[in-house]
Amino acid sequence: MSLPVPPKPTPSELELLRTLWQLGPATAKQVHEAIAAERPDLTAATVLRLLQLMHGKGLLLRDESRRAHVYAPAQPQDTLQTSLVSDLIHKVFSGSGKALVLAALRGHVSDKEREEIQAILNGGKKP
Repeated sequence: MSLPVPPKPTPSELELLRTLWQLGPATAKQVHEAIAAERPDLTAATVLRLLQLMHGKGLLLRDESRRAHVYAPAQPQDTLQTSLVSDLIHKVFSGSGKALVLAALRGHVSDKEREEIQAILNGGKKP
């Protein structure tokens, strides 16, 4: 029996997920306050509506035991990232992880990151 495929978040949903991964479980007000500096266009009502939609899609868990509902990601960050990368590899790179890595290394990696990657490839731990 295979695990259910997690839903794919939209860019706005992914932004709220990143905020929740940083904050931990939070109310809509706390999420709005955390994201307001970067996204002044998102009103508190919009954040609440997005959180409700994300809960309906299965992207978030919701604790309804208090007056202000508390939202938390349904999946750990690394699990969702792995799923999204796998989808990207299949759709864009014909299933080749090597092609993805080579594309990422072309201009998207700093010298320091390249050294860390080389250390991992050489069997060492990340410096």
